[in-house]
Order: sequence, then structure tokens, then C-alpha cells
Amino acid sequence: MSNTNSYESPFCTRYASEEMQYIFSADKKFSTWRRLWVALARAEMKLGLPVTQEQVDELEANIDNIDYEYAEKEERIVRHDVMAHVHTYGKACPKADGIIHLGATSCYVGDNTDVIIMRDALKVIRRKLINVIANLSDFAMKYKDMPCLAYTHLQPAQLTTVGKRATLWTNELLMDLTEIERRISDLKLLGSKGTTGTQASFMELFEGDTDKIKQLEKMIAEEMGFDSVVPVSGQTYSRKVDSFVVNSLAGIAQSCSKFSNDMRILQSFKEMEEPFEKTQIGSSAMAYKRNPMRSERITSLSRYLMIDCLNPAFTAGTQWFERTLDDSANKRISVAEAFLAADAILNIMINVTSGMVVYPKIVRRRVMAELPFMATENIMMNAVKKGGNRQELHEKIRQYSMEAGKKVKEEGLDNDLCDRILADPMFMITKEEMDDIMKPENFTGRSAQQVEEFVSECVKPILDANKDILNETYEMKN
Repeated sequence: MSNTNSYESPFCTRYASEEMQYIFSADKKFSTWRRLWVALARAEMKLGLPVTQEQVDELEANIDNIDYEYAEKEERIVRHDVMAHVHTYGKACPKADGIIHLGATSCYVGDNTDVIIMRDALKVIRRKLINVIANLSDFAMKYKDMPCLAYTHLQPAQLTTVGKRATLWTNELLMDLTEIERRISDLKLLGSKGTTGTQASFMELFEGDTDKIKQLEKMIAEEMGFDSVVPVSGQTYSRKVDSFVVNSLAGIAQSCSKFSNDMRILQSFKEMEEPFEKTQIGSSAMAYKRNPMRSERITSLSRYLMIDCLNPAFTAGTQWFERTLDDSANKRISVAEAFLAADAILNIMINVTSGMVVYPKIVRRRVMAELPFMATENIMMNAVKKGGNRQELHEKIRQYSMEAGKKVKEEGLDNDLCDRILADPMFMITKEEMDDIMKPENFTGRSAQQVEEFVSECVKPILDANKDILNETYEMKN
């Protein structure tokens, strides 16, 4: 049950998944600190420092045995979170107490943990992103040849298809997937660099043996699942890493916001709708309304995430020399909440894209209301082939188009352009010929083929390579 007398983040109470919340939880953070201390101790033991297997075993056995009450009490005394947890770990591991954190600085656990958490969170984002892509590509194929109005400047333009439009949404998400995968592959541990990045403390411990110092970092990286550590650093890893990562999440927000805004407009047109539960209330006052609340939430959370990427950018740009601590408070909020926001957005995207509703008759009716204007070139060319004068025909069509447009806009009547043309012998066109020209399928170009090619060449290889993570669902709880 929520705590009603103090602030709680809506990301935790309403939006983000428990899976993502755990990744940024105290348990995940502090157990990872302990895993790093185990990895450090194990590597130091293997490289000949006075650390015993018994001590390593004791540390390993108590990774999850965290006395938070004691750690909080210690932090109030020492005013240092890492040392408070060193003391707490030592209390649980009396045999290993003296070798915990040997040679390390606070950023050994803090920064390495941050990288590990970002890696694990990026993998969750990647999985959910691929599921959204799968849903949209299925939708695109299902509606690959259904003609619909396309828009430029939000004004009716030539036709496209419902499925082709879905490929535009999907393609941007593919771009985001490429960026997320790059971020995952580029992540490196800070390693054990010391207070200013010079590894001076380890030079002391290993009596100047640089090979052992390099081996120490390699062994820690391997134990934590990384190929390498950063080549050089100050006390921290470069805060540009946070900026790169959050920018990649903001890219997802851009794509999802584009999708959600399009959906909101299409729902206003009554061409498409997001899923709507049987018992869902669209408006407290207007019982008939079906508001696109899920798409609106995507838009809203995306706006937050797109703005949030400024935080790591400013943090990266204001670090002085080997480090300053003005990164800490901002970083622990902005990076975590960027992931929680991206997670929430993708949860809703999975829900919406798995159940989008199309209303074919509305789509067709809206197409047919505009198609006469789009078909005039074809009608004119048909008459020219029969001996008509192109310039005279063009002027007639211009006049009829203006008159028909006036009837639609000023009098609220149907578009009668085709009737005007049929009644004019200058165009030499029969009703059958007109009907043949006025088929919407004639005006969608290569839309259907583009969908097939895009899904086959760009999407299918990704889905085939990730079959084990597909078919994820998300049920909206509020």
C-alpha cells in the first residue's frame, strides 16, 4: 500500500515496472557493491596479496546479508556512505573485515556499480523495444495494402497505406535499437583506478608491479561480465557516458512521442484507436468519449525524458579536473528516472501496439472525400488520350475543383467534383472509366511492397535473432 503522508515518485507507484525499479533499488546497488568487493578480494588473493580463500568465501556468503539499519546508523556517524557499508560488511564478515576495499577508493564500488546497473537496465530497455518493433511490424504487414490519407502539414496529401505509415514508426524505433545496442557494447567498467585515476594505491600494494595492476583490473572486469575497463580516467568514469546513455533513452522518447501524437490525431479522425477496456471511463462528464489516454501518457512521459537528457549533459560539462561531487545528487536522480521513464513509455507502447484498432470504413470514407482532387491528373490524362486539349481541360478542372471545394467547406455538402466532370462532354469519360480511375489502390504507389521489403530486410532478421524474448505483454493497471 502507498505511503499517504509522504511523497512517493509516480514512477514507482504508477508507471515503471517492478523489474526496472529493482535494478535501481538499494538491494541491487549495495549487493553489487559487495560483489565488487568480492571480485577485488579474489583478484588480490590470486595476485599474491595477503588475502585468504577463507576471507573471500566469507565475503561471498554475505553478499545479500545487508543490515541496512546498521549501515544507516554508521553513515550518520561517518558521513560517508561507502565507509558506512564497509563497516557494515565487516560486521557481517569479521574474518575478512581488514581486507574489504583494500587499495580502493569510493568510486571503485560507486562508479562500477553505476555502469553495471546501466548495462542491466539497457538490456531491459532493449528487450521491450524489440517487442514494440515486433508488434508494429505485424500491424504493418496486416494493413500493408489498406489505402489511407497521407498528410503533409497535417493537410490531406497523396495516399499511403495504414501499414506503410506503421513502418515509419517502426523505422525510427529501429534507429533507437541500434543506438541502445551500441551503448551496451561500448560500456566499460571504471576498474580500479584510485583516487585520481593514477592507481597509486595499487602501485604501493603491488610494489610497483604494473603487470599485476593491469591483471587485477582484467580479472575484476571478467568477474563482473565486462570485456574491458576504461583506458584512462580521473577518479570517476567520464560523465559523458551518462550523457550518451540518457540521450539514447531520450531518442526512444522522441520516437514514441511521434507515434503517440499520430495515434491521438488518428483517434480524433476516428480512423484508429488505441485499446479501450470494456469498463474504462473516457470522461467523467461525457459518457460517450473514448479518450486516447494511453497515447497521451506516452506523450507526457516522453516529454519528461527528452528534457531529462539535459541533466547528464550539464553534469558532464561541469566536472572539474579529476572529479567534483556536484555530479552525485543530480546523477542519482536524472539517470535513474530516465530509465524508469523509458521503461514506463515502452510498457505502454507494448500495450497499445498489441491492440490497435482500425476502422476500415471510416478510413475509406475519408479517402473518398479527398480522392477526387487527387485523381484530377489521371482524369485529365485520360481525356488527352482521347484527343482533348490539355490546357483547356486543366482550366476546367481548376474551376470545377474550386466550386466543389466551396460546396464542401462553405455548405457542408459532399465532394461533387466527379459528378461535374462526368457531366461535361469535354472530358469524354464514362461512369465505368471514372470508377476505374477512382480506386484508392491506384494511388498508393509502392506502399505495400515497401512494407514487405522493410519487414523482410530490416525487421525480420532482428526478430529471428531474438525469438526467445518476443511475445511480451503489458496490462495497464491505471
